[in-house]
Amino acid sequence: MQPNVVFIITDDQGYGDLGCTGNPVISTPNIDQLYKESVRFTDFHVGPTCAPTRAGLMTGHFHNSTGVWHTIGGRSLLRRDEISLADVFRANGYRTGIFGKWHLGDNYPYRPQDRGFDEAVVHGGGGIGQTPDYWGNDYFDDTYYNKGTAEPHEGYCTDVWFRLGMDFITRNQDTPFFCYIPTNAPHGPFQVDDAYADLYRDTEPEERARFYGMITNIDENVGRLRAFLEEAGLADNTILIFMTDNGTAAGCTLEDGFVVDGYNAGMRGQKGSPYEGGHRVPFFLHWPAMGFTDGRDIDTLTANVDFMPTLLELCGLDMPQHVDLDGRNLCPLLEEKRTPWEERFLVTDSQRIPMPIKWKDSAVMKGKWRLINGCELYDLTEDPEQRNNCAEENGEVVGTMRAAYNAWWEKVSDQFEEEIPISIGSEQEPTARITSHDWRGDNPECAWNQGQIRAGKECNSYVELFVEATGTYAFELRRWPEEEDRPLTEGIPGEMIDWFTGGKALSIREAAIRVQGQEKTTQVSPEDKAITFSLQLERGPTHLQTYFVDEAGSVRGAYYVYVTKTRLAVATE
Repeated sequence: MQPNVVFIITDDQGYGDLGCTGNPVISTPNIDQLYKESVRFTDFHVGPTCAPTRAGLMTGHFHNSTGVWHTIGGRSLLRRDEISLADVFRANGYRTGIFGKWHLGDNYPYRPQDRGFDEAVVHGGGGIGQTPDYWGNDYFDDTYYNKGTAEPHEGYCTDVWFRLGMDFITRNQDTPFFCYIPTNAPHGPFQVDDAYADLYRDTEPEERARFYGMITNIDENVGRLRAFLEEAGLADNTILIFMTDNGTAAGCTLEDGFVVDGYNAGMRGQKGSPYEGGHRVPFFLHWPAMGFTDGRDIDTLTANVDFMPTLLELCGLDMPQHVDLDGRNLCPLLEEKRTPWEERFLVTDSQRIPMPIKWKDSAVMKGKWRLINGCELYDLTEDPEQRNNCAEENGEVVGTMRAAYNAWWEKVSDQFEEEIPISIGSEQEPTARITSHDWRGDNPECAWNQGQIRAGKECNSYVELFVEATGTYAFELRRWPEEEDRPLTEGIPGEMIDWFTGGKALSIREAAIRVQGQEKTTQVSPEDKAITFSLQLERGPTHLQTYFVDEAGSVRGAYYVYVTKTRLAVATE
């Protein structure tokens, strides 16, 4: 019988944020036990930030080539022609479910239900409280999207994700299943019950205490999940994988990239960094039926792009023949086969800008060597903290690694200029809610979280669209989302404005829209909750840009635009 797969990935938890990897403070007994009973890849690398890591995991392709090289700005959308891991599982008879953080697109055709998941309960954007998320979510008793439909859930977010995952398993235990639990914790803002933060407040700074508390809560849920699998008789033939998505966000304090407080497993850098602390993460694989329970380390250089081809082999899945994966099947390492394993170059980078720049925040890796930004070379066997640049005395190594990067860059940059548009007018999403999180353009400053919307951040740019059918479209421009239901100019009462409270009043006097060569403008009254424009559009790609102008002449885009096709084009003789 084909194995089940339960895949847990946490958000912004680094290699050193576990007891089993040496952290002297944090309490993670359940994950530590899983570590003892797993095969561990100890030199496993990902993207230095959230969405890029997920793109590599879900496709087996280098993230830049999938169109995902940022976490906002329309560059966290997974190209529609990519075949996802969930697509392959479903095509091979598995039931597929995701519960938590997707972060590869919130509109058709990029949502998880468009990419192979039978069941999908997720928050919006890259974290709870970000712009595409349901308004007012704060980690507790939130509303999440069940295949696009907003549904309330009781409890702390991480508890909800694991509870939904276990319910999915219960309902599908008679067929092979792929259960994906990508927690948004411990991503900031660091919201957790005081009972967890209090475990660390006597010894750690407040932010780190909350961060560690979120991880301890994750650990408790991992323990519940493992007990549930045992009780259900599913543990033996279930591949259970635990990993994190990038380096730590709050587990240490750095100066010039080096740890001066906290713990980072002896590595330089943290989330977003090209140094080891930015992209080397824990990866544990536990599968009793195959004997992957022996607490064994594999120190071979591996990466997130290897995840998909390895699972395809472990589960005996057929892959579409036209798909050429960038990753390598790791089964020979897992099974300790004596077949030769040829060392290879791997590259990761962080391109948190509208268009990638060659060598930016890049790491070329092979064996003990790390080439950073094309000019710094480090030997990890002699210098694990990457303090001593030895490029000058190892010119031949530098040259070889630069050549490997050039070949990689040529491959991943082929589609950089291609747009990745959000569809409007599709049957799959009759009303598309377009948010400022996905604004494109040369200016990366978009309102990507709800705190910025509450503060009335001045920013504007366009969004890439594809009109699925010629017809008349209604564009409803809003400052506040529908669920807030308040006038454009009105603020939200409160003593302060932050991620979750308050809101600044804005003196918006004029609204305008530009799309497919058409421009319309109208006046705004104090009572208006939305301004709606009706436009006739032709099928095909276009850009949408909106404008709210206040009495001082300041311009903001509409943070939320609801687009609905009101009627098709009428055929004429």
